Amino acid sequence: MSIKIYQNEINDGIGELIKSTASVAYCSEATIQKDIPEEVVVKAIAENKDQIDLYYLESVLVSCGWNKNDDVFMPEATWAARNTPEDKQFNFMHDENDIIGHITGSYVLTKDGKAVSNDSDMPEDFDIITQAVLYNSWTGEENRERMEKIISEIEEGKWYVSMECLFAGFDYALSNDDGVKKVLARGEESSFLTKHLRAYGGTGEYQGYKIGRALKNISFSGKGLVSKPANPRSVILKSVAFNLDDDSNFDIGEFNMSDNLLEKQLEEVRAELATAKSENEAIKAQIEEAKDKEFASKVEAFEGQIQEKDSSIAELEESIKSTQARVAELEDALAKSNEELASAKEHVEEMKKKEKMEKRKAALVEAGFDVDDVDAALAAFDNLADEAFDSVVAMYGKNKEKAKKEAEAGMPPALKEAIEKKKEKDAKAEEVEETEAEATPELLEDVETSEATLVDATPDVDEVETTRASISDWLSNNVLSTK
Repeated sequence: MSIKIYQNEINDGIGELIKSTASVAYCSEATIQKDIPEEVVVKAIAENKDQIDLYYLESVLVSCGWNKNDDVFMPEATWAARNTPEDKQFNFMHDENDIIGHITGSYVLTKDGKAVSNDSDMPEDFDIITQAVLYNSWTGEENRERMEKIISEIEEGKWYVSMECLFAGFDYALSNDDGVKKVLARGEESSFLTKHLRAYGGTGEYQGYKIGRALKNISFSGKGLVSKPANPRSVILKSVAFNLDDDSNFDIGEFNMSDNLLEKQLEEVRAELATAKSENEAIKAQIEEAKDKEFASKVEAFEGQIQEKDSSIAELEESIKSTQARVAELEDALAKSNEELASAKEHVEEMKKKEKMEKRKAALVEAGFDVDDVDAALAAFDNLADEAFDSVVAMYGKNKEKAKKEAEAGMPPALKEAIEKKKEKDAKAEEVEETEAEATPELLEDVETSEATLVDATPDVDEVETTRASISDWLSNNVLSTK
């Protein structure tokens, strides 16, 4: 049997709970049987054959109405399930692996104790009574002794019955203090009420209404023999084999749920409660007694270990702090060293570059570049590698020397003579400059004579200057030209 789960119930986190709780075990109330229809008597006689290996009993399976668990057995759903208990298991303490008998039949009984035939109209309020047998013949001695004990205690009134049923859905039963009672169909819109049901962890109340679970599509799956029912009135109505004869009116018995029985059960509960309290006090005393010196010693040792570990942790934390400080210091020193190293590298690179430029400048001058043009040449050749630069300088020097030789080879004799005179004159000018540095009266007389001579030689100077200009033009066009 499967129950439909709605989105509200999934959102409320109770979807799986609803699926897993599609069955209930319910201890129902006992009732008094008065009049039994003929067909019920015939059925009972047919099913009870005084077999010596069976023990017969009869009990209330379920009653219409609202039980203590807020499960509501509506008359219509319960009436439709009135025949489903037949041929189902009778187990011990709701353990389906411990089957001790089975249900042989069932019939409906009104609240005033009148049996209702199967084809009659449904009464407003009723109980379902089940007839069952227990197996009292066992091969094993242990099982046999156990069943004899159970049957003996049933006759003493120590055992009760509890109903088991499955259901495939439910609605919401609502009632308030004003006597308003109604059933609200469970659906997508109303499913938010499920979380308020006690069966699914709710309080059983909603906006002033008591809310219960009205079960639908019920199928009674069996019953169990229990020692402590949720409802103390879930007693066995009649036990042992039916010894029916023609004069029997098939009366279940003049069993009355008297206050004496309830009082007796209440006293038993009180006695059990007192015993539990006494045992609880004894356990508390044992716990207090267990707090002896040995326990105190263990606690003290444990506390000592904790204190020792706390000290170790503190030392470790201090060590970590010290290490972190040292690491920070080393990181600062490393950063500073890196800065100094970068600065030193930059300085070295500048020195290397400067030295390189000086070498290249010297090479260019030696190759014949004019001093005024050297800086421009250096800038132009800056991106050349050293080998490429050396090749350019060597090539330039060779070309310069070659051009010079070629120029001298084709130079007119008069030009060569003029160049030689120019060299001699420059040499004499250098001597005069040196002599002026060490001037004496005698030397001054010679200088005056020389000056007079130079004045007289003005035509020769003009000739030299003219020659010099011609040579300069020729060198520019034939030697120094880079074209």
